[in-house]
Amino acid sequence: MKKVYANATEALDGVISDGMMIAAGGFGLCGIPELLLEAIKDSGAQNLTFASNNAGVDDFGIGILLQTKQVKKMISSYVGENAEFMRQYLSGELELEFNPQGTLAERMRAGGAGIPGFYTKTGVGTVIAEGKEHKDFNGETYILEEGIFADLAIVKAWKADDTGNLIFRKTARNFNVPAATCGKICIAEVEEIVPRGSLDPDAIHLPGIYVHRIIQGEHEKRIEQRTTRKKEEA
Repeated sequence: MKKVYANATEALDGVISDGMMIAAGGFGLCGIPELLLEAIKDSGAQNLTFASNNAGVDDFGIGILLQTKQVKKMISSYVGENAEFMRQYLSGELELEFNPQGTLAERMRAGGAGIPGFYTKTGVGTVIAEGKEHKDFNGETYILEEGIFADLAIVKAWKADDTGNLIFRKTARNFNVPAATCGKICIAEVEEIVPRGSLDPDAIHLPGIYVHRIIQGEHEKRIEQRTTRKKEEA
C-alpha cells in the first residue's frame, strides 16, 4: 500500500470534502499540521468541523480556515490568541463546543479505541455538564462524554518510515497521537522520512497501522508567544 505522497495537496486528493469532521493535532502552534491545513484551505472545502485543542492564531494554523469561513464548528479547549475565532463565536457565526482539555484528549483516544462514550467527573456542576447524562459511581457523580469519530485526522510528526510509523519530537507529540487514532483516514506530515527498519521499535509513538498517507515538507515552526528579557549590563 502506497503511503508516501509528494505533497499535501496530493495527499488530500479524493479525501477532503464539504461537511467533514477533522481531528487535528497540535497545541497552540506546537506540532500543528500546517502544510495540510494550508492545502485544506486551498481545496475550498466548506462547512468543516474541527476537533482541535485550539485554532492557532489569526494567520496560521486553523486560523487561516476561519479567515476564509470554511469552518462551521470548533470542538476545542481554548479560544485565546485568535481574535477572529473569538469574534466569530461571539457574533454567532461559528459554533463552539467547549471541552476541558483532558476530556477532549480522552474523547479522541476513546474514538480511536472504538469506545462510544465514557464517564468523567470533569465538568460536573458546570455548563459543560448541561444536557449530558449524569450517573453516580460509589457516591460520586459523573457525566457521559462521547468519543470523537472523525472523518479525517491530520497530524504533524518528526520522523516516519514509509509504512507510517511515527515519532514525535518532545512536546510536539501533544494531541497528535489521540487525534491520529480517531480518524477514519489519517494523513501525517513529517520533517523526515527515513528508511524502513531504521526506527527503533521501542521509540515509535504511533504505529503505522493508524496512518494512511504521509508527506514530507519544510515547516515554519512559528513561535506563538515570544518572551524575552533585557540583556543584563556588565
